[in-house]
Amino acid sequence: MAAAMALGQQSVGAATQPLGIDVSDYQGDVNWSDVAAAGVQFVYIKATEGTYYENADFASQYNGSYDAKLIRGSYHFARPDTTTGATQADYFVAHGGGWSADNQTLPGVLDIEYNPYGAECYGQSASEMVAWVHSFANEYKAKTGRDIIIYTTADWWNTCTGSSTAFGSTNPLWVANYGVSEPALPAGWGVYTFWQYSSTATVSGVSGGCDVNHFNGTAARLLALANNTK
Repeated sequence: MAAAMALGQQSVGAATQPLGIDVSDYQGDVNWSDVAAAGVQFVYIKATEGTYYENADFASQYNGSYDAKLIRGSYHFARPDTTTGATQADYFVAHGGGWSADNQTLPGVLDIEYNPYGAECYGQSASEMVAWVHSFANEYKAKTGRDIIIYTTADWWNTCTGSSTAFGSTNPLWVANYGVSEPALPAGWGVYTFWQYSSTATVSGVSGGCDVNHFNGTAARLLALANNTK
């Protein structure tokens, strides 16, 4: 691995899988050429939150990573306590969450996890939360033709959806779990697509560190996910 990049402890076999990072306005300007030279192959970039926030650095991060030939996608931070899932999916698509088969664009991500503003489950019952995720996922697919990827943790998902198994057969999983050799999976999924295994990576070209992930497959499979091909 390149000396300029410290990606933390990976599980056995992960070194052969595509490496990726995710960034937000916290990282600001990124030198994407340096990121690519360090061995990173894909990136997810925060686009929106609720229906009130757009990442001011999104355009430069999204277009810059594309110019550096990285496979990139965007994510939306869910606020189930503010508006419906469908409303937030529309907002996401309108502000960077779209998709095109161009060899470099991954389907969008619904980041649904611990509430940084209050109650862990955003004041929703398990059935209300499942309905909210369905609303978002259905609207996103109607607008883009792609199934939304769900980012979460096993603990949050099982607590706040009542261990729902409604999404594992249709929506790829991006799971967060640090300091383990293999991640714990939320109910409904038998396999993960992306694993965020550290939140403290140091990557050349990125100021202040960032989250680091790997894709559970080959580079060819990552490209197939991007282009919606088998």
